[in-house]
Parts: sequence; structure tokens; C-alpha cells
Amino acid sequence: MRLNYLATKDMKLSNNIQLAYCTNVHRGSTWEETFNALEKYVLKVKELVCPDERFAIGLRLGADAARTLSEPTMLLAFQKWLEQKNCYVFTINGFPYGNFHGTRVKEQVYRPDWTDPDRLSYTVVLFEILEKLLNPGEEGSVSTLPASFKEFHPVEKLPEIALKNINTCALEIERLQKAKDLDLHLGLEPEPLGSFETTPETISFFEQLHNHSGNPELSKLVGVNYDCCHLAIEFENAHFGLSQLMEAGIRLSKLHLSSALRAKPTPQNRDLLKSFVEDVYLHQVVVGKSGKAERRYKDLDIALQNDVENSDDEEWRIHFHVPLHASPHGTLGDTQKQVLDTLDWLALNPNACRHLEMETYTWEVLPKELQSTSVVKQVAKEYEWTLQALKERALCQ
Repeated sequence: MRLNYLATKDMKLSNNIQLAYCTNVHRGSTWEETFNALEKYVLKVKELVCPDERFAIGLRLGADAARTLSEPTMLLAFQKWLEQKNCYVFTINGFPYGNFHGTRVKEQVYRPDWTDPDRLSYTVVLFEILEKLLNPGEEGSVSTLPASFKEFHPVEKLPEIALKNINTCALEIERLQKAKDLDLHLGLEPEPLGSFETTPETISFFEQLHNHSGNPELSKLVGVNYDCCHLAIEFENAHFGLSQLMEAGIRLSKLHLSSALRAKPTPQNRDLLKSFVEDVYLHQVVVGKSGKAERRYKDLDIALQNDVENSDDEEWRIHFHVPLHASPHGTLGDTQKQVLDTLDWLALNPNACRHLEMETYTWEVLPKELQSTSVVKQVAKEYEWTLQALKERALCQ
């Protein structure tokens, strides 16, 4: 299979938009493991998607991998590899600090959070790596967690040190970008049960951040990584939420193109949802009624055990990333429409965000019936779906 109509030079689309898929779909905690995944999987995706053009990589680096790659000889070798393979990096996923596959992650994905100096140090290292990988005048982004997890620190009691560490990171970003006239920015990612998860909570957090900072450049350096899956789970309207963020002067650092699981809580669907319960990732559930969020559960198994209501006008939205191009089978659904609505908004505001990333990291834990092909072909199909959607909105030439 080869996609033959959509790939464009440098994978840069209209208005200098760039598109990648996040390599957190592949295993890799050490740099050796991460690099092996790039060679084993990413290059095969490139061959299917754009064999003759430069290919953008959405790089996921854990702390161990980042420390190794930051060594000058290792980084130089990677730069040469990128050049040889006709690839480049414009964004790094800095949300998961440690291991992200094959072992229990759950709420530990939020540790260390932004109250911990280790989170600050790790994120600065990611920007130091990105600065070396970019050419003068280019734009680069790093995405990160929404400060912390509500279970660790209730939103009204988030320690001030979290704001201080984010502001310190902004100062480091500002320092790093000057020599090469880069546009570097950090994207805080609203997520269900994170310190901020809805658009109003996000705006409130950024008001606190700016009040604490006093840095006039902060709005250019720190923004939001808008994950379509996460905001769909909150029953938010993409057009309204994105416009609110823009009106509040909050930069859109990156758009994560991702789709969540949704279902009416019928006995049949509850039974089907049992196959999505697994021990690695946290699958927060938001129950909505008449299109508005009503109650939240930390994980899918907890919701299945405790939410006994079965109202006809209720719907569950579950933090389980499902493939963009393929809805779940049967009576289960997805939030693909949120992705399309986000792209519609981007078409109306084409300069609002230039970094797009597909993120379906749950491949290994998807029920077997949704793993109908290899991960390489699945990612290629997501490219096909996404690029077609961009083309329909004149965002892809």
C-alpha cells in the first residue's frame, strides 16, 4: 500500500502547517529502544506515506532517552541520521516522563508533576535537544502535562511552585531560542482530571500563570496543547472552546488529532466496554446528559462498577484513544466529529496553530478486533484519513 495523492514537500501543508504522528505509539524508554522504534516502524510509515519527501517525526522522549540523546556525540549522530533518512523533528511529546508501555502507567504518568524540579529539568533538556535539531528561524514545540493531577493537588490548592517552575521553563525557552531566532513554545495539555481539564479551567489557570509571571513574553512561550480526544470527553464544542482560548490570548501550541471512545450506557455496551478495561493506562470516564458533563470517574473499571444509572439521554465518553480512521464496531462510537470540527475551526483560523500531531498511543491495548492490521499500516491509514480531511478544508495542497 502506498498513499499516492496527499504527501507534500516536507509534510508542510497550507499556511506552513506541519503534521506528524506521535511516536509514543511505539515502545521505548531508553534512547536505544526509542531509536530502534524509529528505524523499525517510523521509516516504514514514511515509505508508505511520503517515500520521496522529508518526513516529520513527532518524537516522544522519556527522561532516560532524553539524557542520552542530549550528549553531543549522540545528538550529532541523530542529526546525521535524520539527514540521511530525509526526516526532521519539529515537536516532542514531553508528557510521559518514564516508561509508557508494557507496565502499569495509570496516574503515574503525571509524576513527576510541575511541582517537582525533575519535571522542569527534563523539559528544559527536551528544548535543548529541539533547539539543536531545528534550523534557524524554525518553530518547535514540546507538549507536557496540565501542571498536575487533581488527585495529587486539588485545583484550588495547586502549590505555587508549579507556577514558578513553568515560568522558569519559559525563561529557559526564551534563552534557548535567541541564537537561531527560533519560535519555541511549551504546550500544556488539558486532560480529564488533570489540574485543568476544561476550557474554563484552562483559562483560569493561565490567568494565574500570567499573574505570577510578570513576563510580557510568556504568552508566546507557553500555550495549550489542545487534544481533541480530551476536550471531546468533556462534552465541549470545539469551535466555542478554541475561540475562547484564542480570545483569552492563549497560544495554541499544538493540536493533537485524537479520538475518544463513546457509548450509551446500555447493558450491551457496558458488556462491550469490559474489553477496553486494561492495566496500563488511565481511562477516565465523563458521563454527560443532554450534552453536558455531569460526573467523572477516575477509570473505566470504576465507572462500570459504580455507575448504575441507565438514562436514555446519558452518554459515556472514555479516555481511550481509538484510531482516527476506524470507529469501534457495533454499538460503540467515537468522537471523530470533534477532530473534524477542530479542523473546520483551523480552516477558518489558519494561522492559529501550525503544529498538528496524530496521537493514538493505545495501539497495544486496543481490543484485538480493532487491531486489524499492523501498527505501521494503521498509522499510514490515519495519515490517509487526516490528510484527506485537511485537503477537503483547503489545508492541504
